Amino acid sequence: MTTAHDVVVLAGGAARRLGGSDKPGVRIGGRTLLDRVLAACPDAGRTVVVGDPRPTLRPVRWTREEPPGCGPTAALGAGVRETRAEVLLVFSADLPFLDDTTVRDLLAALDEAPGADAALLTDAGGRDQPLVAAYRSGPLRRALDALARDHGTLAQLPLRRLTALLRAVRVPAGPLASFDCDTWEDIATARARIREHGTVLDEWITAVKDELGIDLAVDTGVLLDLARDAAHGVARPAAPLTTFLVGYAAARADGGPEAVAEAARKAAALAQRWAAEQDEAG
Repeated sequence: MTTAHDVVVLAGGAARRLGGSDKPGVRIGGRTLLDRVLAACPDAGRTVVVGDPRPTLRPVRWTREEPPGCGPTAALGAGVRETRAEVLLVFSADLPFLDDTTVRDLLAALDEAPGADAALLTDAGGRDQPLVAAYRSGPLRRALDALARDHGTLAQLPLRRLTALLRAVRVPAGPLASFDCDTWEDIATARARIREHGTVLDEWITAVKDELGIDLAVDTGVLLDLARDAAHGVARPAAPLTTFLVGYAAARADGGPEAVAEAARKAAALAQRWAAEQDEAG
């Protein structure tokens, strides 16, 4: 069972190394960086984005630090004020490869360390990533209040001042979990990586589901096998047409993964019968 939590996403930076471009709106694989981060944490009770409002694929609560652009610590403080849960996930909006595995790892690490105030992801060099982290809201709020009291403001304070006041456990990052897009070179690297052979289909299917507003587990193996059987046993154009009809049939049923699997099974059996008849004729 996933620990109840809210999410704060910081999306209001100046993106100076991108020439001031709208970094959260940059698209990787057809999805904005912000939407990719939001997709990794669908189970949040409340999702707060600190930045200027923009269209997103899921509903969020918007807020802004004052004055705008005065640094991540102030932005985090503004976001935390809009949350209610006892556990908070905190992410920057420039993490193209953030996924639910990393989210679960952070929540689990915090849950398994009752004496800890935070679970921080660490990158390959062992550096803390305070914007890829899970926090207990009580200690985090107290640390933010202490900083504001001592310095008169949270503006322009580095995040390390905040994490120094918290007891943290560390969670080693996977190979891509902490990869962030600070430069156009980083963005080009991310765009190239999602098109690699081992990931391109999953990336494409996720992008299509987001675009169409579909929340459905897709067994790509079943559908690819069906497309192969239709192409080889009937004709190549039959592959896309058959998968479309399977989707339509599943939607007319209950629309769940089982309906897709059943429709695909029937269509695959039909394609195999067609192929068998051709073999007999030969």
